[in-house]
Amino acid sequence: MAEEKLSTAHKASQINRDATKYGTFAEIGAGQEVVRWFFHVGGASGTVAKTISAYDMAVSDAIYGPADRYVSRQRLQAMLDYEFNLLLQRLDKSRGDRTHFFAFADTVATHQQNGRGWLGMKFQTAPHETPSAIIIHVRMLDPDIARQQEAMGIVGVNLVHGAFYGHGEPEQLIASLLDNLNRQRIEVDMVKFAGPRFEGVDNRLMSLQLVQQHLSDAAMFTAEGEVVIPSEVLYKKPVLVERGSFRPITATTLDILERALEQFLREPQVNGEEPVILMEMTLHSVLEDATQGHKDFLDRVDLLRALGRTVVISDFGRYYRLVEYLSRYTQKMQGIAMGVPSLRGIFDEKFYADLPGGLLEGLGRLFKGATKLYVYPFRDPAAGPSGGIVTADSLEVAPHLRHLYAHLLQNNHIAAIENYRPEYLSLFPPLILSKIQSGDESWERDVPPRIVELVKRERMFGWREKPAAVSA
Repeated sequence: MAEEKLSTAHKASQINRDATKYGTFAEIGAGQEVVRWFFHVGGASGTVAKTISAYDMAVSDAIYGPADRYVSRQRLQAMLDYEFNLLLQRLDKSRGDRTHFFAFADTVATHQQNGRGWLGMKFQTAPHETPSAIIIHVRMLDPDIARQQEAMGIVGVNLVHGAFYGHGEPEQLIASLLDNLNRQRIEVDMVKFAGPRFEGVDNRLMSLQLVQQHLSDAAMFTAEGEVVIPSEVLYKKPVLVERGSFRPITATTLDILERALEQFLREPQVNGEEPVILMEMTLHSVLEDATQGHKDFLDRVDLLRALGRTVVISDFGRYYRLVEYLSRYTQKMQGIAMGVPSLRGIFDEKFYADLPGGLLEGLGRLFKGATKLYVYPFRDPAAGPSGGIVTADSLEVAPHLRHLYAHLLQNNHIAAIENYRPEYLSLFPPLILSKIQSGDESWERDVPPRIVELVKRERMFGWREKPAAVSA
């Protein structure tokens, strides 16, 4: 893809001038915002085989089949499959030898408060080729609906253009989705590549790219590696989150989560519902060592996958931003499992210097809804090996914050984790990582057996098999 950003009109015109590209535009919900660009720049007769907008639900169901929700991944996929197959049925015989067929579809809901939409492109890059596909989900952030429609048209043209001319470089294709837009107007919080042109593409890495390139503050994928949008996982469900670098997962990592979950399930607000459990990695923790490549990130994801956990990659340095993100999709209780060092950080005033209300504003945003922190004890190394255990109940904060901290404890916003394993308090991931890399086999005692097996089998984090002893 060209380094210089092309205008939206230039992109549409380039496609119109390309005689090999021919297909259908199917748009529901915000008007014919994408195909309008191709008509506007002229020459659309060489590109547009058909344009359709099935607004009426009965009409839409009659064409694409029934759907529980019309702005959904399922509806988008049905549109793409139907329209692409119809193109082949009608036109493959007459012009398939010289044409790269495509179907573009979107299904969109515009609102004064955060519109949203699914967009997709199913396309060939050679005649008679098995099609590839790109699907994205966007949040439109303009308060004005007309501006949301405009943004939808631009991002749609970017997707069509990227599919045709940028499919060989998916990371650059992702960056191009916001050409002629900005993050104040639109967010791309999910992308999925599929088909022969993307056979070697790992969609988990593409999720990382969304956050790393600032198209989204967070991205999510399941233990099966399926990229999802938060509403598909979180809608009307209680949530428990543990943040970490998971490099590696230790016995302490699991004990924090398991003990927090025990207490979370006893909360009256959870009311016996099965919570969603999320493991969050911040962008900082993923990229803190510039020498680490994609394998290191995927190794950590694979460890979490072995535990059956959904993963969130985020750019949330502060916990209140994580809570605000989750609150977009569920009003049920949110629990955050953490250690005492993280709790100390929450009460460090310097982290809130950019907020007009400082630490008070940050805490207000953190505990605005039904949010509770479950805090695992910490053994202070400075106190020596025999003592110095700090809990949420015994943590010392700055003198002028003591009353505020006591208020949060007494009102059940912060709870000390119970029934913890004291022997786990001395397990620090950096120390265990150094043992893995130095060949000190004692690390295996500090890591769950299934994680040990995976680290050794996949040679994660620099692990190397210890050479056999040479007999005399």
